Amino acid sequence: MTGPVWEQVTQIAADVLGADRASLDEHSGPEKIESWDSVQHLNLMLALESHFSLQFDPDEMDKMTTLGKITQVIQAHAGSPSSS
Repeated sequence: MTGPVWEQVTQIAADVLGADRASLDEHSGPEKIESWDSVQHLNLMLALESHFSLQFDPDEMDKMTTLGKITQVIQAHAGSPSSS
Protein backbone atom coordinates (compact mmCIF):
# COMPACT_ATOMS: atom_id res chain seq x y z
CA MET A 1 0.00 0.00 0.00
CA THR A 2 1.05 3.56 -0.60
CA GLY A 3 -0.32 7.04 -0.15
CA PRO A 4 -0.61 9.64 2.57
CA VAL A 5 -3.22 7.75 4.64
CA TRP A 6 -1.05 4.62 4.60
CA GLU A 7 2.02 6.63 5.65
CA GLN A 8 0.11 8.19 8.54
CA VAL A 9 -1.41 4.87 9.66
CA THR A 10 1.99 3.14 9.72
CA GLN A 11 3.59 6.01 11.65
CA ILE A 12 0.81 6.03 14.25
CA ALA A 13 0.91 2.21 14.54
CA ALA A 14 4.69 2.26 14.98
CA ASP A 15 4.40 4.91 17.70
CA VAL A 16 1.52 3.28 19.58
CA LEU A 17 2.72 -0.31 19.27
CA GLY A 18 6.44 0.37 19.63
CA ALA A 19 7.08 -1.38 16.30
CA ASP A 20 9.74 -0.70 13.68
CA ARG A 21 7.93 1.23 10.97
CA ALA A 22 10.10 -0.31 8.25
CA SER A 23 8.85 -3.77 9.23
CA LEU A 24 5.16 -2.87 8.86
CA ASP A 25 3.13 -3.88 5.83
CA GLU A 26 -0.55 -4.17 4.94
CA HIS A 27 -0.73 -7.64 6.53
CA SER A 28 0.72 -6.49 9.86
CA GLY A 29 -1.65 -7.30 12.69
CA PRO A 30 -1.71 -8.89 16.13
CA GLU A 31 -0.21 -12.13 14.77
CA LYS A 32 2.86 -10.28 13.46
CA ILE A 33 3.25 -7.54 16.08
CA GLU A 34 3.84 -8.98 19.54
CA SER A 35 2.77 -5.84 21.42
CA TRP A 36 -0.61 -5.66 19.58
CA ASP A 37 -3.04 -6.97 22.19
CA SER A 38 -6.61 -5.92 22.99
CA VAL A 39 -5.51 -2.92 25.06
CA GLN A 40 -3.06 -1.74 22.41
CA HIS A 41 -5.74 -2.24 19.74
CA LEU A 42 -7.97 0.18 21.63
CA ASN A 43 -5.08 2.62 22.07
CA LEU A 44 -4.38 2.41 18.32
CA MET A 45 -8.06 3.02 17.48
CA LEU A 46 -8.17 6.06 19.78
CA ALA A 47 -4.96 7.48 18.30
CA LEU A 48 -6.29 7.00 14.76
CA GLU A 49 -9.66 8.56 15.62
CA SER A 50 -7.92 11.56 17.12
CA HIS A 51 -5.45 11.99 14.25
CA PHE A 52 -8.01 11.62 11.45
CA SER A 53 -10.91 13.30 13.34
CA LEU A 54 -13.05 10.19 12.94
CA GLN A 55 -15.17 7.97 15.12
CA PHE A 56 -15.20 4.26 14.39
CA ASP A 57 -18.19 2.13 15.32
CA PRO A 58 -17.55 -1.11 17.26
CA ASP A 59 -18.18 -3.30 14.20
CA GLU A 60 -15.53 -1.40 12.24
CA MET A 61 -13.03 -1.72 15.08
CA ASP A 62 -13.57 -5.49 15.19
CA LYS A 63 -12.77 -5.71 11.46
CA MET A 64 -9.68 -3.49 11.67
CA THR A 65 -7.30 -6.40 12.29
CA THR A 66 -4.44 -5.44 9.96
CA LEU A 67 -2.88 -2.16 8.93
CA GLY A 68 -4.25 -2.67 5.42
CA LYS A 69 -7.81 -3.07 6.69
CA ILE A 70 -7.38 -0.05 8.98
CA THR A 71 -6.23 2.06 6.03
CA GLN A 72 -9.20 0.92 3.93
CA VAL A 73 -11.69 1.86 6.66
CA ILE A 74 -10.13 5.31 7.10
CA GLN A 75 -10.13 5.87 3.33
CA ALA A 76 -13.80 4.85 3.19
CA HIS A 77 -14.60 7.41 5.89
CA ALA A 78 -12.74 10.06 3.90
CA GLY A 79 -14.38 8.97 0.66
CA SER A 80 -10.99 8.56 -0.98
CA PRO A 81 -10.15 5.67 -3.30
CA SER A 82 -7.97 2.92 -1.88
CA SER A 83 -4.37 2.77 -3.06
CA SER A 84 -2.60 -0.55 -3.35
